[in-house]
Parts: sequence; structure tokens; C-alpha cells
Amino acid sequence: MSEKIDFVIMWVDGSDPAWLEEKNKYLEKKIDTSNAINRYRDMGLLKYWFRGVEKFAPWVNKIHFVTWGHIPSWLNTDSPKLNIVKHEDFIPKKYLPVFNSDAIEIHLHRINDIADKFVYFNDDMFLLKSTDYSYFFDNDLPCDFWRDNIPYCDKDTDPLFEHILLNDKMLICRHFNKREVIKKHFSKCFNLKYGKRNIRFLLLYKWPYMAGFDNFHMSAPFLKSTFEDVWEKNPNELETTAQNRFRAVSDINQYVFQLWQIYTGKFTPKSIKKVGRFFNLSNDNSELFNCIDNQKVNEICVNDSDLSIDYEKAVKDLTEHFNKILPDKSSFEI
Repeated sequence: MSEKIDFVIMWVDGSDPAWLEEKNKYLEKKIDTSNAINRYRDMGLLKYWFRGVEKFAPWVNKIHFVTWGHIPSWLNTDSPKLNIVKHEDFIPKKYLPVFNSDAIEIHLHRINDIADKFVYFNDDMFLLKSTDYSYFFDNDLPCDFWRDNIPYCDKDTDPLFEHILLNDKMLICRHFNKREVIKKHFSKCFNLKYGKRNIRFLLLYKWPYMAGFDNFHMSAPFLKSTFEDVWEKNPNELETTAQNRFRAVSDINQYVFQLWQIYTGKFTPKSIKKVGRFFNLSNDNSELFNCIDNQKVNEICVNDSDLSIDYEKAVKDLTEHFNKILPDKSSFEI
């Protein structure tokens, strides 16, 4: 590994009375999909994220733990690889307090001493097996895919989230002509590692701009310079997002930085076979549990999206299955 690679994880304790009091002071409208309780509730699985990192990616240089201020009681804050980062440590004071993950993510490059290469995780993303640094970076560039796709939605689509993705797409389209990008970086846009996805590339080639894009809901490798470049060229859009304490229709999110890396050719093609698995927590999690028990992929995302499920049972069962593959405490635990 030629350079250091850091991990960044953002965590919120949605049950913290002090955090709730501050959030409710600024929350004027009734709860909707942008501020619903499942956006903030904690499944209590964070320790398995740390165990997974220590066991499956011991090469990581440093972990930047981004928090409003609350810290899990079991977390070993003296760990030499751990950097506790409060919002006020890296987000300009004029934007605080903030409860909008979109507005927090766009400032990640401001974290003190963050490596030039870093991987961003949400707290519902977990490593399941040994993962080399080349899973995230190769040839000193983030590993990724050509993500062009047709726009689509289903009955469970969050309209606000889809609008934010549209904002991402429009920003990219203002800066890049897709055909020119393909001409310049053809071997990265059409690549044998993408398998059948190349058929989609051929079908969408005639459109000069991005029609839509795939979002895999997995960890994201970034170059610090990408954030700096996007901020330099799009200050107004990022400023608007930064001012939104809660998610809003004017937001852009972290995906715009991934797309920027792709459209500037600053990525290394990754095999489609190495994509992790995305699961929605439900009352039937048998497929999820099988994936964990057999460590079928490098990483998974367990999305807490349904308020109608038996949440306590689902989390209890999920904890048991994580404990099967990660039973031992990590050095990040007291």
C-alpha cells in the first residue's frame, strides 16, 4: 500500500436526551420521511462494525468517528487508531447545529489530519470477511463502476431522497458531456469487469448526458481532492446544502462526489462480482442472516426503513448472527 487509507464513520445516538432536545428546538414541521424516527434510531450494532474493521481490514490507518457529541459507553477512546470528531471540530460554526447527514457529509474533507484517501461508511454498513485495501483503492484511485442507468422508482420510493439524487445528476450534467467523458475514458466506462452491465452502457450510449445512476448503498472510497474540487466549482450548491439543518429538496449528497470521480476518470474499474449486498430489515431476514453466517460478500448494508416490523426481534436476531462471526471484543472496546 503506497499511501495511508483512513475510514470515516458517522454515528448518531437518536435516544440521547440532549441531542433530542436540541433537534426538537429546530424541528418546526411534523415528522415525515426526511426526519422520521428510523432515520436516527440506533440498532446497537456499532461494536460489530469496529470488530469487522479490526479483523477484516487491520491495515486501516485511522478511523474518524464522526458524532454530534455522544460517545458509546463501551468505546475505547484511547485507541491509537481512533479519532473522535465532533461536528464543531470540522464543520464551520455558521452551519451548526446540523441534523442533516447530507450537510455533514459534504464537509468530510475538512476533518483534521484526514488521509488523502479515505473510505466513508454509514453506521449500517458492515465488513463480513477479509478485505484488502485494493477492494477500495487500486492504482492510487478509488475502485468504482460506470454507474449510468435509467431512472426508476417503486411504490416504496422516498420522494425527497429521489429529488436529492436528481440534484446530484443535474449538477454533474452541468459540468460534463457524457459522450466526451466516454471518449476520453472509454476503458473505464466499458469494461469486462462490469459483465452484463456493459449491455446497459450500449443501450444508453446515445444519450449525451446522464439519464440516471446506480446507487449501491455501500461504503464509498474518496479522494480528499475530489471534495476540494467539487467545492471550488460548485460553491453555491454546496453552501445551500450546508445551510439545511434537516434534509431538504435543495440538498445534494455524497453521491455527487462519487459521480464526480467517475466523470473525471479518477477511478479504477471494479468487478461487478465484488459489489456488496443491500438488505432492508424486515420480519423475514433469512436471506440476510444466511449472507452473514456464510460471509458471502465483503460488505453489507442493513437498512432500517420499515417502522411496522417487529424491530426488537429483528435487531436481537441480527445481533446473534453478527456475534457468530465476530464474537471477540476489538481493541476499540473497553
